[in-house]
Amino acid sequence: MDADTIRDIFRSVDLLRIRRMFGGQGIYQGDVMFALEAGGELYLKTDTETVETFRSINSRPFVYTAHNGRAMETSYWLMPDACLDDEDEAARFALLALQAARRAQAAKPAKARAKPAKKRA
Repeated sequence: MDADTIRDIFRSVDLLRIRRMFGGQGIYQGDVMFALEAGGELYLKTDTETVETFRSINSRPFVYTAHNGRAMETSYWLMPDACLDDEDEAARFALLALQAARRAQAAKPAKARAKPAKKRA
């Protein structure tokens, strides 16, 4: 899926940024990654508050194979096909994903601040 197609699907999202990663593309609003394109499919960020919405429509999580050969399930779930053709549905699911991504980001501990350099005598 090319960047123009992704921008068209997520046209309701301001400040959309797309970055290549791991053979796919990370989709961001500002510094928050809320979607992932892999293998021509779009996956949206979920969390405990939104994952049931995705389960209820028979979506599935993005799974990749780790270096040790184990299947690793992520918190990104397949975007419903209806979103590809319906701007309102795409906006609704993008908002769910953005909210989940922001909650996940807010839950991360603040990065340690850099220690000030010592003054030389």
